[in-house]
Amino acid sequence: MNIVFENPDKVNGLMTLTLEESDYKDAVEKQLKDYRKKASFPGFRPGMVPMGLVKKQVGTQVKMDVINKVVGEQLYKYVQDNKIQMLGQPMPSEKQVPQDLEKDTTFTFVFDIAVAPEFEVKLSGRDKVAYYNIKADDALIDRQVEMFASRSGSYVKAETFEGNDMLKGDLRQLDAEGNTLEGGLTLSEATIMPAYVKNEDQKKIFDGAKLGDVLTINPRQMYGDAELAAILKVEKDEIANYEGDFSYQITEISRYQAAPVDQTLFDSVFGEGTCADEAAFRAKIAEGLQVQLQSDSDFKFLQDVRAHIEKKVGKLTFPDAILKRVMLASNEDKGAEFVEKNYEGSIKQLTWHLIKEQLVAAHNIKIEDADIKATAVEAARVQFAQYGMNNVPTEYLENYAEEMMKNQQSIEGLVDRAVDIKLTQALKSVVKLDEKEVTLDEFNKLMEEK
Repeated sequence: MNIVFENPDKVNGLMTLTLEESDYKDAVEKQLKDYRKKASFPGFRPGMVPMGLVKKQVGTQVKMDVINKVVGEQLYKYVQDNKIQMLGQPMPSEKQVPQDLEKDTTFTFVFDIAVAPEFEVKLSGRDKVAYYNIKADDALIDRQVEMFASRSGSYVKAETFEGNDMLKGDLRQLDAEGNTLEGGLTLSEATIMPAYVKNEDQKKIFDGAKLGDVLTINPRQMYGDAELAAILKVEKDEIANYEGDFSYQITEISRYQAAPVDQTLFDSVFGEGTCADEAAFRAKIAEGLQVQLQSDSDFKFLQDVRAHIEKKVGKLTFPDAILKRVMLASNEDKGAEFVEKNYEGSIKQLTWHLIKEQLVAAHNIKIEDADIKATAVEAARVQFAQYGMNNVPTEYLENYAEEMMKNQQSIEGLVDRAVDIKLTQALKSVVKLDEKEVTLDEFNKLMEEK
């Protein structure tokens, strides 16, 4: 076999592979013999079919399969041995000439290879990058206390309606004169939350309403089809029968009331006996917030490092024509228009991918199973914390993480996250940090500017 690789402009590669009969003949003969052992032809016992008949039946297909396999293996071996940073898969070249598999013994295959541009990434203490330390100030802790109190709250009975109250009542369909419609729809304990009513005129009807009041409402004007069908307990295709007014007598007013900030709340959030008073409760909240806030700070830092390096590297030259063909081959169902529309964004992501590869290699970052599990456990901890569950036992978090790691797609995401975590820590010790203290609101505004 002879392989020639041409790469005059460093990014557009042309690979020519020439196969002689000796490169594939033995493998073809072996496959044909294996096929003959299993082949079943009329008039012949298994394994006794003449080789000439076998070759006539499947010889060309076997030869093509073997040649394709040999070409693929040798191509990727050449790329690996010669440390060619190939982007995407090889594409058949326009210089390829037709090959006659039945008659020829020597075959030549030509491929276009997209090669990554050459560049070097270097960072040192001369590179200054902003690092935003987000402080868990009183305003942020207040919001967290309110959130925990709200999540642990409960409904209490009320006499007069206020904005977010939930109502129950008797709903009766009315006729054109405003009287109860004989044979019309009636419901007891129909639930309505006026805060979610879309029509402002209908919403105002409930202002100042009291327990026992009878209101005249039009449910059709208050809700969309799906919501109305659920409230009236009818099928969606039946709601056209209920366009008119209904009477609604309020039988119950329920108001959601946040839990008091007391020992019961402290114990429910962080576990019994963890916080003895509100000061300790707030300190524990601040401690938990600081972990998440640092994660947010690190995320922003890596974004800023990316922007800094991309500016230093400048615009790279890519083999656009080949890469667009590669992209189209992966998105055949979306077409050339999709490729043109998304190509620039794809190149931006590819540029960062290549930069990141260099950084990871330069800092000898390796991801072990323990790193993946630790990332999964932390992801589980954050997920539970979002639902106000801050005292989940470590054993439970680890079991949850194990389940996450059974999904290949989850594994890929966890590996990427683990790489980012290690890379961020490495880079924080390399560049000069321009540290700035900000509130969470100020930080969020910075993120919105990106």
